[in-house]
Amino acid sequence: MSITAESPARVTPSRTYSRWASLVVLCAGTLMTILDGNIVTVAMPAIQTDLGFSGPGLAWVVNAYLVPFGGLLLLAGRLGDLVGRKRMFTAGLAVFTAASVLAGLATSQTVLIAARAVQGAGGATASAVVLGMLVSLFPEPHEQARAIAVFSAVGAAGGALGTFLGGALTQTLSWHWIFLINLPIGIAAWLAAMRVLAPESGAGLGKGADFPGAALITGALMLTVYVIVGSGSRDLTATLLLAGLALALFAAFTIRQACAARPLLRLRLFRSRLLTSANAVQILMIGTMYGFQFIGALYVQRVLGFGELATGMAFLPAPVTIGLLMLGLSARTIGWFGAYRVLLAGLALIIAGMALLSRAPADGSYVEDVLPPLLLLSAGFAAAMPALTGLAMSGARDEDAGLASGLFNTTQVVGGSLGLAVLSTLAATRTHGLLRQGAGLVTATAAGYRLAFLVGTGLAVGAGALAAVALRSKVPTSTRRRGRV
Repeated sequence: MSITAESPARVTPSRTYSRWASLVVLCAGTLMTILDGNIVTVAMPAIQTDLGFSGPGLAWVVNAYLVPFGGLLLLAGRLGDLVGRKRMFTAGLAVFTAASVLAGLATSQTVLIAARAVQGAGGATASAVVLGMLVSLFPEPHEQARAIAVFSAVGAAGGALGTFLGGALTQTLSWHWIFLINLPIGIAAWLAAMRVLAPESGAGLGKGADFPGAALITGALMLTVYVIVGSGSRDLTATLLLAGLALALFAAFTIRQACAARPLLRLRLFRSRLLTSANAVQILMIGTMYGFQFIGALYVQRVLGFGELATGMAFLPAPVTIGLLMLGLSARTIGWFGAYRVLLAGLALIIAGMALLSRAPADGSYVEDVLPPLLLLSAGFAAAMPALTGLAMSGARDEDAGLASGLFNTTQVVGGSLGLAVLSTLAATRTHGLLRQGAGLVTATAAGYRLAFLVGTGLAVGAGALAAVALRSKVPTSTRRRGRV
């Protein structure tokens, strides 16, 4: 990465302590937003009963968060480059925390959905700049690999931990506490961020305050996420029309960026085949993992008959495995073998785990049919995610670090939403078809989930093949031997 005259000042704290303290603060803020994306899943039946949501309406408890979150990440990342990443991070934390309280106190469907939308906006504002701050705080490759491993461990484990906390809080207290728990965490994280994070002035809005471009890309991304998450509840014609409109907005944005004197998004960013390929791999990999997490939880509940708390406990080995491997081995392994090889090894484990799940029977057991693939998937993700993150961010210049961070987070949301929509729709279609043929409910449900897991295996194979072909030549052999990414 290089620094140009337009680059925002690199953060170079004089004490090692301040850098690692900053990492803790960034991870705490990220953990809160990631937990919220998953903690709702197990509490959905309780929310539906309490507030009287219909089946399609209940989906918007999740969708109302995902649409602004996915739509605003790219804009928030670029604004972080322009006005300062610390400002964006602390503002996002404040908005997210306030909206969490509103969601926790909600007594109507309208208030809850509105609060979730504001949560999504705050989460995007805080999350979009974190990776950009990390690569500035830790420019040395070995330390950067360690920092990214810690950050990735928090993010990956946080997703699985959300399932456990959602079940525990809902069953022992009430669903309101899955949101109210963010209040003390958010206040502590905000106060620590104000004290620990070094200020950044940014390049200035005049360096890229393209408001028409911002409106186009935000609208395009929000519409894309909306099309994906709502695809199962509307007819094909409406979905295609909305998808066409999203593509038109993307085309208009591209033309705008090519012509604008000071574009919001420098199109040269996509000339980095490393960055572009890493993001494409991430879409397939995250689509697989999101599908497993959601459908795996449903399999444990609806086929194996686990309750809310037991489901949370069933997935607890995932964050433990991910945390131990990422914190204990990830950075060292990348240093020994290089990010490319570690990524491929991780994807191979993910493929194996999904392939095992695709055999899960209607009369299965947790120990034999869920735990082994759960451990394989956790180990694979622990290896693949830090390696992929390092490869993606190494393909961006310093002045574009915030934007690259926003782009990487955006592809996570798009990949997760796409994987979840595709796999859950396939599972539901297969189940309904078998029920019409007279199959039993549990048998039909298990068959639907097996189909989803099989397609998820295909997505993981696609991620591995793309990584093997597109990322190999982008990291010089000598660099791989030194473990430098």
